[in-house]
Amino acid sequence: MHKFEMPQEYVKRVVGRQGRAHLCETFDASKTALIVVDMQNFFMTAPYLAACPIAQEVVPNVNRLAKAMRKAGGKVVWLQNLAPWESEESWSVARQMYTAEKAKQRWEAMQRDAHGFQLWPDLEVREEDERVVKRRYSAFIQGSSNIENVLGDSGIDTLIVTGVATNVCCESTARDAMMLNYRALMVADACATATDAEHAATLGNFYLYFGDVQTTDEVIARL
Repeated sequence: MHKFEMPQEYVKRVVGRQGRAHLCETFDASKTALIVVDMQNFFMTAPYLAACPIAQEVVPNVNRLAKAMRKAGGKVVWLQNLAPWESEESWSVARQMYTAEKAKQRWEAMQRDAHGFQLWPDLEVREEDERVVKRRYSAFIQGSSNIENVLGDSGIDTLIVTGVATNVCCESTARDAMMLNYRALMVADACATATDAEHAATLGNFYLYFGDVQTTDEVIARL
């Protein structure tokens, strides 16, 4: 699991601005959703192109959070990334970031019937949970998914973001959520990415400017 501690300089700056260290000191569970981002085989294990094996280490914390959220009366939403472009033209800039061979590998591995698309088998997904398919890094950007409808139907105004990768789809989704007026929190020990440095950079910046960062134990205690 990533080694991470929020710099005290950042905490002082946040307290100086908002008067407290945590934006989410309390939760109304009925208006809160746990968002589990892209914990699919493609992002969890070799030999897949985007494999981030350290993400396997946060699975127990994600399961703990999901259990606590259900018990408190909140919503659990599992996001799954589908093949990121419907055609070569629909997201051509992203496609240009891969060689032709690697673009083909990603496309094939992220189809609905592909092993790469499926959720990691150790995740404790329940029938009452929501499943949302997205086509971009952020679940909230126009045309990516129906997540706003799913959340709106349940009156959700607070999101607890977990998953992989911290600095890609987790960050993109959490930032856009804040821009759309959701309270957004990223869970430091329930997100993962390629390196400790990337993980820390995202969490520090998110805490300073976009929302809250807490640990699994802190979130569960507040639920």
